[in-house]
Amino acid sequence: MLAIGAVASVLGVALALLIDWFPVSASKQAGRIDTLYDVLLIVSVPVFVLVVVVVLFSVVRFRVRHGEELLDGPPIHGNTRVEIVWTAIPAMIIAGLCVYAYVVLHDIEQAKANEMVVNVTGEQFAWTFEYPAQKVKSTQLVLPEDKPVRFRVRAKDVIHSFWVPAFRMKKDAVPGITTQVRVTPTRLGNYPVVCAELCGLGHAAMRQTARVVTPTAFDTWLQDQKAPAPAAGGGGNATAAGRQVFTSTGCGACHALSDAGSTGAVGPNLDQAIKADPAATIKQAIVNPGAEIAKGYAANVMPANYKQTLSPQDLDALVQYLVKATHK
Repeated sequence: MLAIGAVASVLGVALALLIDWFPVSASKQAGRIDTLYDVLLIVSVPVFVLVVVVVLFSVVRFRVRHGEELLDGPPIHGNTRVEIVWTAIPAMIIAGLCVYAYVVLHDIEQAKANEMVVNVTGEQFAWTFEYPAQKVKSTQLVLPEDKPVRFRVRAKDVIHSFWVPAFRMKKDAVPGITTQVRVTPTRLGNYPVVCAELCGLGHAAMRQTARVVTPTAFDTWLQDQKAPAPAAGGGGNATAAGRQVFTSTGCGACHALSDAGSTGAVGPNLDQAIKADPAATIKQAIVNPGAEIAKGYAANVMPANYKQTLSPQDLDALVQYLVKATHK
């Protein structure tokens, strides 16, 4: 048993460490969490192997033979020393892991100098992000590389869970409570933002993207958010602005639109559903989606707060873009 257990433990630990359990690491906190997970694997695999080997050995060695079905086993008195050992060692292992996990948690939750505050609001079924110091509110999450960020997480309706797998950090959004989580992005790129708490019919569509950009690009983005949107009839610039709103707001996660390259099927196919609708009807469907539900689709899935989360300029740009993209 010892030989088999030792070999199986070494192979099991090696296999467990070779498997890529998580997506790419994109934050300073992710490294500590990944290391903690590896330590848990190194400790738990031998324990699992030990239990399985003993069980299998007992099944083979002490199984009931033919003709022994009605016999009682021999009277056995427990071994107090062995019982103390197999209770004390796991207790010490658990205590050690708890201390190590606490140290990691304390380190990754520690306040950092010059951290940026981002208010995160979850509601059925969308995320909105506010940068209070910069006076910017957006449906996009854009973060500067290597800048400590403190997320203040809230919910408007039911419990949600703000999670960026690449950051490894997750925090529940609870109505009436403001929770906090700290992240320092360290890798440029786009990373999924998801809700990790079942929150209703549109839970699967509650998706967004976290964009980690250079500090210079972040400053440029902030200025773009404060700048007025292109005026109506602005041609290519207005179309580009509307397409950007469509993409950044996550409309493509629910709706198919060939011009934007989206294939979402939670809501109606926009190439077909609004190809003859006037701009006023399209705008009404965005700001008051519950007024008319397309046949075959569930009510209360599309967020009803776009009038509040989108600026009037962004809303007009989105409507113009949808008209141009579908009325061909």
